[in-house]
Amino acid sequence: LSSSSAASDVYKRQDQAGANGSTRLRVCASSDLVDQGPGVRFEIGPDQPAFAIRSEGVVHAYLNRCAHVPVELDWLPGQFWDDRGVYLVCATHGALYEPSTGACVDGPCRNQHLRKLPAVELEGSVWVDLSAS
Repeated sequence: LSSSSAASDVYKRQDQAGANGSTRLRVCASSDLVDQGPGVRFEIGPDQPAFAIRSEGVVHAYLNRCAHVPVELDWLPGQFWDDRGVYLVCATHGALYEPSTGACVDGPCRNQHLRKLPAVELEGSVWVDLSAS
């Protein structure tokens, strides 16, 4: 399977009938995300990696790009949490982000934010609204 075929398969998961004319991307089954557990990586477009996590029972999705420099956060695929499972952490330089808002609370990008993506849970799946991205 070529990388372009794999990418096109990702985009085929889009929901054709969003509630308000939006285009939604199915990210994963809701059960794939557990509180402070591994995140699920996905792409919202070419060279636009993103991820979804669950924190305190709520799903959050972000562009997988540090607010300080444009590098991906996870140190291993899906590993976004600090050692205590409190903050999302950039593996490159240790910036810490509040999981519910994406606000940088410590590190070189303090007071900046991860780019939040609108995520919802419907019928046992996690969806991201691409029309708002």
